[in-house]
Amino acid sequence: MPELPEVETIARSIAGSLVGRRVSRAHVDWKRTVAAPSAAGLVRRIVGQRVVAIGRRAKFVRIQLERDTLLIHLRMSGDLLTGHSDEPLGSHSRLQIYFEDGLQLSFQDPRKFGRVWLVADPESVLGALGSEPLDTELTPARFYRMLAAKKRQLKPLLLDQTFLAGLGNIYVDEALWEAKLHPLTAASKVSKAQAGALLRGIRKVLKEGIQRNGASIDWVYRGGEFQNHFHVYQRTGEKCPRCSTKIKRIVVGQRGTHFCSKCQKRG
Repeated sequence: MPELPEVETIARSIAGSLVGRRVSRAHVDWKRTVAAPSAAGLVRRIVGQRVVAIGRRAKFVRIQLERDTLLIHLRMSGDLLTGHSDEPLGSHSRLQIYFEDGLQLSFQDPRKFGRVWLVADPESVLGALGSEPLDTELTPARFYRMLAAKKRQLKPLLLDQTFLAGLGNIYVDEALWEAKLHPLTAASKVSKAQAGALLRGIRKVLKEGIQRNGASIDWVYRGGEFQNHFHVYQRTGEKCPRCSTKIKRIVVGQRGTHFCSKCQKRG
């Protein structure tokens, strides 16, 4: 599933070509792609609206229109394609949005897990999300208090989008390695120093992921190269870059989890 860096990369890639353009028509090929209002409602409401801005919130691409906000969650295999064509772009296009000059935005989603919302109030969809990990208002002291209030293990907690928004399996494993924290450590047992190291680790791997256009792995995504710089994720049995101990893999909350048993000791 695309995580914060991949979604950020996609949002940036389409912003330059779409901002300022006005929608002329839209077509939905897979009705369940539209979570709200309905496929017909989206087609009716979006026509005539101009794209004001494009950004990201957590794992959502956020397209701000004149009256509404278009939110796109890519899920397992989603991608956004742009180009001039009357035919749907991509072999698995579920939604096409056309602009006045003929440019098309196509939501490509082979597995059909992705969802789209067209809403007047984006908080109706985004309101339950946690803090953005790169937000400057998320200070080390605040992050420590957030962790101290939770008894859950670090790995599943960091994957919880209502706790911290945007992280997924790849970047959690990499951040925990950076901070030298075991994935099964109870959040309430993390010290202030460890909380600070974890926040720095999270931000380091996310910024590097964005710089390298995300990771091209486990899903249909083009252009990323962060997978060439993993320290632990999907490196089971390989040497830890820091201490040469073999990387281990365990399952935590039904998610494959990679760590170094020497660098990331539990307790």
